[in-house]
Amino acid sequence: MDENNKKFQDSEEQAEFVQPEDVEVTEGIADAPEESAAEEESPAEVVEEKDEVEELKEQLAKEKKEYLFLMAEFDNFRKRTLKEKSEIIRNAGENVLKGLLPIVDDFERGLKAAASADSVQVVDEGMQLIYNKLVKYLNANGVKEFDPADDVYDADKHEAISVVPVPDEAQKGKILDTVEKGYMINDKVLRHAKVVVGQ
Repeated sequence: MDENNKKFQDSEEQAEFVQPEDVEVTEGIADAPEESAAEEESPAEVVEEKDEVEELKEQLAKEKKEYLFLMAEFDNFRKRTLKEKSEIIRNAGENVLKGLLPIVDDFERGLKAAASADSVQVVDEGMQLIYNKLVKYLNANGVKEFDPADDVYDADKHEAISVVPVPDEAQKGKILDTVEKGYMINDKVLRHAKVVVGQ
């Protein structure tokens, strides 16, 4: 029993050492208000930050307005370009046809003259003049016939309408006859030449 009492007294003595009243906690508490005071911003800094936020908002609004203006300008430019492009295509066709009208006039005059002409040679000369004028007009607009000396078959330029067997090996793959001339416009095939090819 004495032993139990001794243990109880010892525990009471130990409890005396752990009592909250006896512990001093002045260090942490004393430092805390100083830290929070250091963390708080001064009124001048708060005003400065508000001014900076307002300035950024104004700058954002200005740049947004400029962006919308540029988008509207680009949209107008795109529409204007499409309109101009369609007009160029339409007017280019008009200019080509307008250039052909004098040749049509020449044909009409030639037909009237041929009706009353006594000589076939006169009609032939008139037709030759009109033909030369038409070829000259086509050349002026970039339209030219394929080189007649080019007698090697090229699938990009020629269309083989017939293939003829040839006894000579040198004539294989060569153009034997041109049924319809081919034409180029500015180095692009306008119409393929219809040809007979040796095989």
